[in-house]
Amino acid sequence: MKLKPLFRLSQKTNYHFVKYFKLCLGLSIAAILGTIVLLSTSGLNFGIDFKGGTLIQIQTPVATDAGHLRTTLSHLGLGEIQLQAFGTDTEFLIRFPEQPGGPDAQKVAAEKVLAAVPAGSKELRREQVGSTVSKELITAAIWALVFTNLGIFIYVWFRFEWQFAIGAIVSLIHDVMFTLGVFAFFRLDFDLTIVAALLTILGYSINDTVVIYDRIRENLRRYKRLPLGDLLDLSVNETMSRTIMTVGTVFMALLALYFFGGEVIRGFTFAMLFGVLVGTYSSVYIAAPFLIIIGVKRDWSGEKAGSGQKNVAVPAGAKAKEALPFQDGDADEDEADEAAKPTSQAEASKAALAAVSARKGGAQRPPARAKGQPRGRSKKRG
Repeated sequence: MKLKPLFRLSQKTNYHFVKYFKLCLGLSIAAILGTIVLLSTSGLNFGIDFKGGTLIQIQTPVATDAGHLRTTLSHLGLGEIQLQAFGTDTEFLIRFPEQPGGPDAQKVAAEKVLAAVPAGSKELRREQVGSTVSKELITAAIWALVFTNLGIFIYVWFRFEWQFAIGAIVSLIHDVMFTLGVFAFFRLDFDLTIVAALLTILGYSINDTVVIYDRIRENLRRYKRLPLGDLLDLSVNETMSRTIMTVGTVFMALLALYFFGGEVIRGFTFAMLFGVLVGTYSSVYIAAPFLIIIGVKRDWSGEKAGSGQKNVAVPAGAKAKEALPFQDGDADEDEADEAAKPTSQAEASKAALAAVSARKGGAQRPPARAKGQPRGRSKKRG
């Protein structure tokens, strides 16, 4: 019994991604500039990991109005107190800044908060971070992002070329800035779990980008006269089924975590959901077409010395004479392959044929007359 797949993605798509490169690049630049404005004005809503202070999670016996509870806590004189519903209307997160006086003062402030909440409330969790530790965590998070991008840049540079490395780094910065912009715009909590999500997004995005770049390099060897825009479209189309399957499976897993994983990891899964979509978008519409701007070398064929063949540039407006895999006819490709053969190989073939012909004709021809030897008289038959 032969099992058949429930559905099969088309392997011969022909979408023109490079056609929308300028539009996508303009929208991405506008979004990044908006992110910079948000970060410089309102900034990120840092969690307890980066601001320092105390976080308490409580559960009230009955449904409680968050506005009334926030007003009650604001009169305690502990500074700016943040109150946030945590999944249901009976669970809340309470944050207040670090109090002068050290750990003992923080403990006293926490007891005052617990005394002000409705009677019968349960303390589910308490976290306390000092200002010194929070500054160290911010520094460590920044360096983690910097070194990750630097390592990826070096890896792509050594595996491909510096043009590919620049395109990869541009797409990674694009992904990070997009995610930071969403968190700054919606005032979502930004803590260490979000930093972990950003690092995971970088790894996922560069994986998708490297797959597309590897196909681009392969097609640069195969189609030497194909315009770069058409070659990029071809490469992305050839990897599109793999991209859709990967994104689909990761996205379904993240959706399950987002809805059923609880409030503790909801920020992490939201960052991952958004980052996977943005990473896929940047790999297709930013990283690959960016090679058109900075240019890329076309001599990936590894031609041998003495071949005498040079790649001829095709004008931008000219039509490609080279046949694509999803088109009929491969005459031009075969012709290009024949032209790329080294002349030394052709000369060796001719010499071999000449030697074989000489051996065949040697038995029929008389031996050569030495120089100065008198020519013999031919005998006539009577």
